[in-house]
Amino acid sequence: MTSSTPIQAPGSAIALEQVSIQRMTATVRELAGDRFAGRRVGTAGGRSAAEWLATQLRDLGGEVELVSFPVTGVRELYATPVLEWNIDEQPRRLEHRRDFVEHLASAELPHPLTAPLVADTDDADVRGRWILAEPGDWAKACGKAEQSGAAGVLTARGTDAEGWMPKMIAGPGVRAVPVVALRTDLHRELSGALARGAVQVTASMPLRPVTVEGRNVHARLNDGPARVLLTAHYDGVGDDPERRLPAAADNASGVAAILEAARVLAAHAVPVDLAVAFLDAEEAGAWGSAHHAPTVPPDTMVINLDGAAQLHQAASVEAGGPAHALLATVDQAARETGVPLRAGAMASDNRRYAAAGLAALGIGMGMPGYQTPAETPDRIDKDTLLAAARLITATVWRLAHAGS
Repeated sequence: MTSSTPIQAPGSAIALEQVSIQRMTATVRELAGDRFAGRRVGTAGGRSAAEWLATQLRDLGGEVELVSFPVTGVRELYATPVLEWNIDEQPRRLEHRRDFVEHLASAELPHPLTAPLVADTDDADVRGRWILAEPGDWAKACGKAEQSGAAGVLTARGTDAEGWMPKMIAGPGVRAVPVVALRTDLHRELSGALARGAVQVTASMPLRPVTVEGRNVHARLNDGPARVLLTAHYDGVGDDPERRLPAAADNASGVAAILEAARVLAAHAVPVDLAVAFLDAEEAGAWGSAHHAPTVPPDTMVINLDGAAQLHQAASVEAGGPAHALLATVDQAARETGVPLRAGAMASDNRRYAAAGLAALGIGMGMPGYQTPAETPDRIDKDTLLAAARLITATVWRLAHAGS
């Protein structure tokens, strides 16, 4: 998307040199730390993270406002689920998030339920039994389970490259029966065992939908003729009851880069109407940006950063709304800073702003360990953080000095 020829923006060199990797890595470590507990919307950790970010923006001289809004349908895992089976009198207990995981359509099953397992066939008697769904047919199995009084459904789900089953907190409507997602190879193993004889399954699914309060952090930093809004979501999917999910890449890394760019731009008093929004509830369906976007002035240019942790070949950029001029400016800034860009889907808060008719760009630079316990601060690539903050800084600098 970009050429290899650098074009220096007037006066930007000093600002770009002031971007600090030390400050950004400290921000990532802070947000991914124990006291914020994965930063899930509506939790004490999430609220504390919002307050901490508000303090950082006030320290930059920003006019800061915390704005609350309701969020419905968030899936809350309030205890560690259980999945065991017994084959030929050999019991086996499986590990949550490695071997199995909550299905987001699952009904709540707070206590372990033991029942025989049956395959999902047309003539199977499923009443009071667990159903082993065919891969990809969990909805069909749920329909049969609901009609026939089955205990629940086991379905198949894959893992990431490191063997984790990533956590999510928003999904399809809740069914009337519990649904457990089993690792694909274990699903095949269970299917083979069932073909040879009886299998007994014990499972619980302490999962419930809750309504919570989200909290955006808004700040206005500078005045000027052009309006620019820098955004990043600070929420994560939250810790499991017995396991940390630090959410360092998604999206402490993006927050750190936006905060650092805002720090440098505010220090130089760039002549632009500069605002920052750290958004909540992106993981629950981009509720924070949906709440904020209708209030943003229509001539605002929005740059959203979701993930700045592991740049491979190029940063992904998605343009929405009347973003042609903004996209051209980012392209120029990328040449200046040496950051390769490519067109790519960015399903994040930028889409809410674009849907509101604003010029909006979504930028992503990788998320190692995405939504798993392996998403730790030590995996955040420092060069990627630096590239993201420098790209954002150079872009806003160009917008502020356009025509000068």
